Amino acid sequence: MKEKANKRNVWSPVMTPFMSDLSTDDQRFVEHCQWLLNNHVGLAIFGTNSEANSLPLAEKQRLIELLVASGIQGADLMPGTGSCSLEDTVSLTRTAIEAGCSGVLMLPPFYYKGVSDEGLFNYFSQIVERVNDSRLRIYLYHIPPVAQVPLSIELIERLRQRYPDVFVGIKDSGGDWTFTQALIERFSSEGFEVYAGSERFLLDTLRAGGAGCISATANVNPKAIAELGATWQNSDADDQQQALNRIRSAFEGFPMIPAMKATKAQATGHNGWRLVRPPLVNLSDGAANDLQKALAEEGFSMGATGRSVAE
Repeated sequence: MKEKANKRNVWSPVMTPFMSDLSTDDQRFVEHCQWLLNNHVGLAIFGTNSEANSLPLAEKQRLIELLVASGIQGADLMPGTGSCSLEDTVSLTRTAIEAGCSGVLMLPPFYYKGVSDEGLFNYFSQIVERVNDSRLRIYLYHIPPVAQVPLSIELIERLRQRYPDVFVGIKDSGGDWTFTQALIERFSSEGFEVYAGSERFLLDTLRAGGAGCISATANVNPKAIAELGATWQNSDADDQQQALNRIRSAFEGFPMIPAMKATKAQATGHNGWRLVRPPLVNLSDGAANDLQKALAEEGFSMGATGRSVAE
């Protein structure tokens, strides 16, 4: 079995903070990344909850370089590099490799719907051939509820057969446990890392032999999620999972990205954290208050410095 590219079992699609003019807030971005690392969560920057598709290529490249310059290790980064543009994907993937990132998380090209496995195979093959670097490690990103372009087991098998050292894992955000389980049963014995797209499936994924989760709410509840990732074989694991599910449910009662940003703003006292780029809309004051009440009922608070606590 090939050695795994990384050992973390919890990653976060890192939220991107903005200034009042909607440029990136670099200082708070670095601080948030460092806080997540301090809570034992890896940095899957430029994911769905990073508002990645509202960030241009050059901005993403600059932010990778910013994090590395701030002292964050490339091994702690798994940037999302997939886009509808072949060349943009190649360029950002090369930047990630040069920064020493542990791997890249790659969406399929998602604008055209109903595309064939043959077309997707050609797209991913072009990426590998054009990047042309033995350090390349790709984690596929399966998110059909959003992208509307699913990644089939047959496609993954074909990519693995052609490029076994390149396609090393997948994030499954389909929300269908039977598909996640099928991925684990088919590929995990080969060292292929299957991550669930929500901490709701963290315990089931680990028990089935999967790698862990890459989850939105690891932005706001990292300590508790990472704790289950570290202690999933303990007798209280099911209780931990249920506690995580209740917090997740509170956030899912609202638009997820604005809700998490509003919670971060409340915890840090920096109202700029509430800002999202259009077409997303900031969470209203009323909704933010309702969310905080729901979280308080679960005994949850991130604390004054953004530290997560769930009693």
